[in-house]
Amino acid sequence: MGKLLKTLLKAGVGIYAALFVVFFFDLDGKLLFYVVEPFLCKHYDNMPRRDVTKDEYGIKKFPDYN
Repeated sequence: MGKLLKTLLKAGVGIYAALFVVFFFDLDGKLLFYVVEPFLCKHYDNMPRRDVTKDEYGIKKFPDYN
């Protein structure tokens, strides 16, 4: 029982230390800023989009609300 408790305590301390390092150096924010955001910008900036400024404006296109 004591050996299991020591092993769990060591694992807990290791996990706590790893999480503290991530928090202290803001590694999650840096990952988002330097890896995830450029990937998302590259993906979404290259998506084909229709040009809404070329659409004709017509008042008859909208339903009649009574």
